[in-house]
Amino acid sequence: MDIFSNFGISASGLTAQRLRMDTIANNIANIETTRTPEGGPYRRQIPLFAPRQPSETGKPGDGVRVQALLQDQSPFKRVYEPSHPDADEEGYVLMPNVELVKEMVNMIDASRAYEANVTALNTAKDMAQRALEIGRRG
Repeated sequence: MDIFSNFGISASGLTAQRLRMDTIANNIANIETTRTPEGGPYRRQIPLFAPRQPSETGKPGDGVRVQALLQDQSPFKRVYEPSHPDADEEGYVLMPNVELVKEMVNMIDASRAYEANVTALNTAKDMAQRALEIGRRG
């Protein structure tokens, strides 16, 4: 592994974690959306990551890519709110399957993973810079 492949690996991790944070923010923004264009309440989204394929980079294990953006198939919450326009005949409303606490924990995790990738990128950059300095002295 050459020193410059570290840049690509860290960059792919940064992109993946940014998408993860964007998805979490979208989930939180739709926590009370009971009506979507597809019909029914909003479904929580989850990004699925996979290793980059050798055809993308030439080597296996050279970063991460988004494989899919999945919809969480867990059941919707039923809330008794008879005055809601989407209430059924019994007065219950189907609410999105988004839990704020779970999303906040995932946001903290994604933020820390993003920071770890920034640290790895900066470390690789410092190593490359020092290697160039050694070459200039010699």
